[in-house]
Amino acid sequence: MKVLFSLIFLNFAHTVGLGQTLIDPLGESLSQRWQINDDSTKLFKIIPYKPVYFLLANYTSAINNLPTSENVLNSVEEASHYSNTELKFQLSFKTRAIKNLLGKDIGGDLWIAYTQSSRWQLYSANISRPFRETNYEPEFMLVFPTAYKILGINGVFTGVGINHQSNGKSNPLSRSWNRIMFQVGWESPSWSIVLKPWWRLPEDNIEDNNPEIENYVGRIELLSAFSKGKSDLSIQARHSLRGGSKNRGSVKLDYAIKLLDFLQVHAQLFHGYGESLIDYNHNQTTFGIGLSLLQWR
Repeated sequence: MKVLFSLIFLNFAHTVGLGQTLIDPLGESLSQRWQINDDSTKLFKIIPYKPVYFLLANYTSAINNLPTSENVLNSVEEASHYSNTELKFQLSFKTRAIKNLLGKDIGGDLWIAYTQSSRWQLYSANISRPFRETNYEPEFMLVFPTAYKILGINGVFTGVGINHQSNGKSNPLSRSWNRIMFQVGWESPSWSIVLKPWWRLPEDNIEDNNPEIENYVGRIELLSAFSKGKSDLSIQARHSLRGGSKNRGSVKLDYAIKLLDFLQVHAQLFHGYGESLIDYNHNQTTFGIGLSLLQWR
Protein backbone atom coordinates (compact mmCIF):
# COMPACT_ATOMS: atom_id res chain seq x y z
CA MET A 1 0.00 0.00 0.00
CA LYS A 2 2.90 2.35 0.78
CA VAL A 3 4.29 1.95 -2.74
CA LEU A 4 0.84 2.24 -4.32
CA PHE A 5 0.02 5.56 -2.67
CA SER A 6 3.44 6.96 -3.49
CA LEU A 7 3.00 6.05 -7.18
CA ILE A 8 -0.48 7.60 -7.21
CA PHE A 9 0.89 10.85 -5.81
CA LEU A 10 3.77 10.98 -8.28
CA ASN A 11 1.37 10.37 -11.16
CA PHE A 12 -0.88 13.21 -10.02
CA ALA A 13 2.15 15.42 -9.53
CA HIS A 14 3.29 14.83 -13.10
CA THR A 15 -0.23 15.32 -14.50
CA VAL A 16 -0.92 18.69 -12.89
CA GLY A 17 2.64 20.08 -12.89
CA LEU A 18 3.26 20.13 -9.17
CA GLY A 19 6.87 21.00 -9.86
CA GLN A 20 5.78 24.55 -10.71
CA THR A 21 3.34 25.50 -7.93
CA LEU A 22 2.85 22.16 -6.17
CA ILE A 23 -0.97 22.47 -6.25
CA ASP A 24 -3.18 25.13 -7.79
CA PRO A 25 -4.31 27.19 -4.77
CA LEU A 26 -7.76 27.98 -6.26
CA GLY A 27 -8.46 30.77 -3.83
CA GLU A 28 -7.95 31.23 -0.11
CA SER A 29 -11.38 30.94 1.54
CA LEU A 30 -12.93 27.79 2.91
CA SER A 31 -15.87 28.03 0.49
CA GLN A 32 -13.52 28.43 -2.49
CA ARG A 33 -11.45 25.42 -1.48
CA TRP A 34 -14.57 23.26 -1.29
CA GLN A 35 -16.04 24.80 -4.46
CA ILE A 36 -19.27 25.66 -2.67
CA ASN A 37 -21.96 26.53 -5.26
CA ASP A 38 -19.24 26.51 -7.91
CA ASP A 39 -19.79 24.24 -10.91
CA SER A 40 -17.15 25.86 -13.10
CA THR A 41 -14.26 23.66 -12.00
CA LYS A 42 -13.92 20.37 -13.85
CA LEU A 43 -14.13 17.06 -12.03
CA PHE A 44 -10.90 15.42 -10.83
CA LYS A 45 -8.96 18.68 -10.69
CA ILE A 46 -6.34 18.48 -7.95
CA ILE A 47 -6.76 21.23 -5.34
CA PRO A 48 -5.45 21.89 -1.79
CA TYR A 49 -6.68 19.98 1.23
CA LYS A 50 -4.42 20.07 4.29
CA PRO A 51 -1.22 22.17 4.58
CA VAL A 52 1.86 21.17 2.61
CA TYR A 53 5.08 21.78 4.55
CA PHE A 54 8.65 20.61 5.16
CA LEU A 55 9.89 21.00 8.73
CA LEU A 56 13.63 20.82 8.21
CA ALA A 57 14.21 20.34 11.94
CA ASN A 58 11.45 18.87 14.11
CA TYR A 59 12.52 18.34 17.73
CA THR A 60 10.66 16.18 20.26
CA SER A 61 10.94 16.22 24.04
CA ALA A 62 10.57 12.41 24.12
CA ILE A 63 11.35 10.34 21.03
CA ASN A 64 9.39 7.08 21.01
CA ASN A 65 12.13 4.44 20.86
CA LEU A 66 9.97 1.68 22.32
CA PRO A 67 6.44 1.84 20.80
CA THR A 68 3.83 -0.08 22.80
CA SER A 69 0.22 -1.14 22.39
CA GLU A 70 -2.38 -2.94 24.50
CA ASN A 71 -2.32 -5.61 21.80
CA VAL A 72 0.57 -7.90 22.69
CA LEU A 73 1.34 -8.37 18.98
CA ASN A 74 2.09 -4.66 18.65
CA SER A 75 4.63 -3.90 21.37
CA VAL A 76 8.31 -3.57 20.53
CA GLU A 77 10.68 -5.57 22.72
CA GLU A 78 13.98 -4.00 21.65
CA ALA A 79 14.46 -0.24 21.75
CA SER A 80 15.56 1.73 18.71
CA HIS A 81 18.13 4.52 18.80
CA TYR A 82 16.39 7.40 17.08
CA SER A 83 17.48 11.01 17.38
CA ASN A 84 15.23 13.62 19.01
CA THR A 85 15.50 15.78 15.88
CA GLU A 86 14.21 14.70 12.49
CA LEU A 87 12.78 16.09 9.26
CA LYS A 88 8.98 16.05 8.99
CA PHE A 89 6.95 16.74 5.87
CA GLN A 90 3.31 16.56 4.78
CA LEU A 91 1.71 16.31 1.32
CA SER A 92 -2.05 16.61 0.85
CA PHE A 93 -4.61 17.10 -1.92
CA LYS A 94 -8.23 16.42 -2.78
CA THR A 95 -10.43 16.29 -5.86
CA ARG A 96 -14.16 16.45 -6.55
CA ALA A 97 -15.22 13.22 -8.22
CA ILE A 98 -19.03 13.62 -8.47
CA LYS A 99 -21.23 16.72 -8.41
CA ASN A 100 -24.74 16.61 -6.93
CA LEU A 101 -24.59 12.92 -6.10
CA LEU A 102 -28.11 13.01 -4.60
CA GLY A 103 -29.58 15.23 -7.35
CA LYS A 104 -29.71 18.98 -7.85
CA ASP A 105 -32.40 19.49 -5.20
CA ILE A 106 -30.43 17.78 -2.43
CA GLY A 107 -26.91 18.17 -3.82
CA GLY A 108 -23.93 16.51 -2.22
CA ASP A 109 -20.49 16.47 -3.86
CA LEU A 110 -18.31 13.39 -3.51
CA TRP A 111 -14.69 14.21 -2.74
CA ILE A 112 -11.60 12.00 -2.68
CA ALA A 113 -8.60 13.11 -0.64
CA TYR A 114 -5.16 11.85 0.25
CA THR A 115 -2.69 13.00 2.90
CA GLN A 116 0.76 11.65 3.65
CA SER A 117 2.99 12.75 6.53
CA SER A 118 6.49 11.42 7.14
CA ARG A 119 9.13 11.63 9.86
CA TRP A 120 12.61 11.12 8.46
CA GLN A 121 15.67 10.59 10.68
CA LEU A 122 17.76 12.60 8.26
CA TYR A 123 20.32 13.59 10.89
CA SER A 124 20.91 10.05 12.22
CA ALA A 125 23.83 8.93 10.08
CA ASN A 126 24.75 6.26 12.65
CA ILE A 127 21.51 4.34 11.83
CA SER A 128 21.48 5.06 8.05
CA ARG A 129 18.91 7.85 8.19
CA PRO A 130 15.68 5.77 8.10
CA PHE A 131 12.09 6.98 7.80
CA ARG A 132 10.88 6.47 11.36
CA GLU A 133 7.17 6.80 10.53
CA THR A 134 4.97 7.58 7.54
CA ASN A 135 1.19 7.87 7.81
CA TYR A 136 -1.08 7.34 4.78
CA GLU A 137 -4.58 8.80 4.93
CA PRO A 138 -7.04 8.34 2.05
CA GLU A 139 -10.59 9.70 2.50
CA PHE A 140 -13.98 9.77 0.79
CA MET A 141 -16.25 12.68 1.76
CA LEU A 142 -19.79 13.69 0.84
CA VAL A 143 -20.11 17.46 1.26
CA PHE A 144 -23.27 19.60 1.28
CA PRO A 145 -23.23 23.43 1.05
CA THR A 146 -25.00 25.36 3.79
CA ALA A 147 -26.29 28.94 3.91
CA TYR A 148 -26.81 30.45 7.37
CA LYS A 149 -25.11 32.77 9.84
CA ILE A 150 -24.24 32.26 13.48
CA LEU A 151 -22.72 35.09 15.52
CA GLY A 152 -21.81 36.83 12.26
CA ILE A 153 -19.97 33.79 10.84
CA ASN A 154 -21.17 32.14 7.64
CA GLY A 155 -22.02 28.46 7.51
CA VAL A 156 -20.10 26.90 4.59
CA PHE A 157 -20.71 23.14 4.51
CA THR A 158 -21.59 19.98 6.36
CA GLY A 159 -20.18 16.60 5.42
CA VAL A 160 -19.78 12.93 6.22
CA GLY A 161 -17.15 10.50 5.01
CA ILE A 162 -14.93 7.47 5.52
CA ASN A 163 -11.34 7.94 6.66
CA HIS A 164 -8.57 5.32 6.70
CA GLN A 165 -5.20 5.93 8.29
CA SER A 166 -2.28 3.52 8.50
CA ASN A 167 1.50 3.46 8.61
CA GLY A 168 2.04 0.61 6.14
CA LYS A 169 4.24 -1.41 8.50
CA SER A 170 4.07 -5.02 9.69
CA ASN A 171 3.77 -6.15 13.30
CA PRO A 172 4.81 -5.15 15.87
CA LEU A 173 4.98 -1.64 14.36
CA SER A 174 1.74 -1.82 12.38
CA ARG A 175 -0.85 0.86 13.23
CA SER A 176 -4.15 1.57 11.49
CA TRP A 177 -7.78 2.54 12.04
CA ASN A 178 -10.94 3.44 10.12
CA ARG A 179 -13.42 6.18 10.99
CA ILE A 180 -16.77 7.59 9.97
CA MET A 181 -16.08 11.32 10.05
CA PHE A 182 -18.52 14.21 10.21
CA GLN A 183 -17.59 17.83 9.62
CA VAL A 184 -19.10 21.29 9.76
CA GLY A 185 -17.37 24.39 8.40
CA TRP A 186 -17.83 28.12 9.04
CA GLU A 187 -15.93 31.19 7.84
CA SER A 188 -15.57 34.97 7.95
CA PRO A 189 -13.41 37.02 5.54
CA SER A 190 -10.17 36.10 7.35
CA TRP A 191 -11.13 33.27 9.69
CA SER A 192 -12.37 29.70 9.28
CA ILE A 193 -13.54 27.00 11.71
CA VAL A 194 -14.04 23.30 11.01
CA LEU A 195 -15.47 20.92 13.61
CA LYS A 196 -14.87 17.18 13.03
CA PRO A 197 -16.36 14.54 15.32
CA TRP A 198 -15.81 10.91 14.35
CA TRP A 199 -16.74 7.34 15.23
CA ARG A 200 -14.16 4.59 14.98
CA LEU A 201 -15.22 1.49 13.08
CA PRO A 202 -14.73 -1.50 15.42
CA GLU A 203 -12.20 -4.27 14.75
CA ASP A 204 -11.67 -7.76 16.13
CA ASN A 205 -9.37 -7.68 19.16
CA ILE A 206 -6.67 -9.74 17.47
CA GLU A 207 -6.63 -7.38 14.44
CA ASP A 208 -6.74 -4.14 16.43
CA ASN A 209 -3.10 -3.02 16.64
CA ASN A 210 -3.91 0.21 18.51
CA PRO A 211 -6.70 -0.53 21.03
CA GLU A 212 -8.46 2.49 22.51
CA ILE A 213 -6.72 4.86 20.12
CA GLU A 214 -9.75 7.15 20.41
CA ASN A 215 -8.97 7.60 24.12
CA TYR A 216 -5.60 9.08 23.13
CA VAL A 217 -5.91 10.66 19.67
CA GLY A 218 -9.49 11.67 20.45
CA ARG A 219 -13.05 11.54 19.15
CA ILE A 220 -13.36 15.12 17.95
CA GLU A 221 -11.19 17.81 16.37
CA LEU A 222 -11.61 21.58 16.26
CA LEU A 223 -9.59 23.45 13.64
CA SER A 224 -9.42 27.23 13.56
CA ALA A 225 -7.40 29.04 10.88
CA PHE A 226 -6.71 32.76 10.57
CA SER A 227 -5.14 34.56 7.62
CA LYS A 228 -4.09 38.21 7.52
CA GLY A 229 -1.64 39.87 5.18
CA LYS A 230 1.47 37.71 4.89
CA SER A 231 0.65 35.58 7.95
CA ASP A 232 -1.29 32.35 8.44
CA LEU A 233 -2.08 30.99 11.88
CA SER A 234 -3.97 27.81 12.77
CA ILE A 235 -4.76 25.83 15.90
CA GLN A 236 -5.89 22.21 15.83
CA ALA A 237 -7.24 20.68 19.06
CA ARG A 238 -8.38 17.08 19.63
CA HIS A 239 -9.99 15.49 22.67
CA SER A 240 -11.11 12.04 23.81
CA LEU A 241 -14.43 13.38 25.19
CA ARG A 242 -13.82 11.33 28.32
CA GLY A 243 -12.87 12.22 31.87
CA GLY A 244 -10.57 10.83 34.52
CA SER A 245 -7.62 8.78 33.28
CA LYS A 246 -9.02 8.90 29.71
CA ASN A 247 -9.03 12.69 29.62
CA ARG A 248 -6.48 13.03 26.83
CA GLY A 249 -5.92 14.77 23.52
CA SER A 250 -3.57 17.14 21.79
CA VAL A 251 -3.12 20.67 20.51
CA LYS A 252 -1.11 21.79 17.49
CA LEU A 253 -0.21 25.37 16.59
CA ASP A 254 1.07 26.32 13.13
CA TYR A 255 2.34 29.72 12.04
CA ALA A 256 3.56 30.64 8.56
CA ILE A 257 4.71 33.93 7.07
CA LYS A 258 5.20 34.67 3.39
CA LEU A 259 8.76 34.58 2.14
CA LEU A 260 8.38 34.58 -1.67
CA ASP A 261 5.15 34.08 -3.64
CA PHE A 262 3.75 30.76 -2.31
CA LEU A 263 6.85 29.97 -0.25
CA GLN A 264 6.49 30.55 3.51
CA VAL A 265 8.61 30.16 6.61
CA HIS A 266 6.69 27.72 8.80
CA ALA A 267 6.82 26.89 12.53
CA GLN A 268 4.85 24.16 14.29
CA LEU A 269 4.30 23.38 17.98
CA PHE A 270 2.57 20.17 19.11
CA HIS A 271 1.73 18.86 22.57
CA GLY A 272 -0.13 15.71 23.59
CA TYR A 273 -0.89 12.26 22.22
CA GLY A 274 -0.98 11.00 18.64
CA GLU A 275 1.57 13.17 16.86
CA SER A 276 1.76 10.17 14.53
CA LEU A 277 0.12 6.73 14.50
CA ILE A 278 3.11 4.96 16.01
CA ASP A 279 2.93 7.59 18.79
CA TYR A 280 -0.84 7.26 19.32
CA ASN A 281 -0.43 6.54 23.06
CA HIS A 282 2.83 8.45 23.50
CA ASN A 283 2.79 11.89 25.16
CA GLN A 284 5.31 14.42 23.86
CA THR A 285 5.97 18.01 22.92
CA THR A 286 7.46 18.77 19.51
CA PHE A 287 8.66 21.93 17.83
CA GLY A 288 9.60 22.22 14.19
CA ILE A 289 10.66 24.92 11.78
CA GLY A 290 10.97 24.86 8.00
CA LEU A 291 9.13 25.88 4.84
CA SER A 292 5.55 25.52 3.61
CA LEU A 293 3.72 25.93 0.32
CA LEU A 294 0.06 25.70 1.33
CA GLN A 295 -2.01 26.47 4.42
CA TRP A 296 -5.56 25.74 5.51
CA ARG A 297 -6.92 28.91 3.86
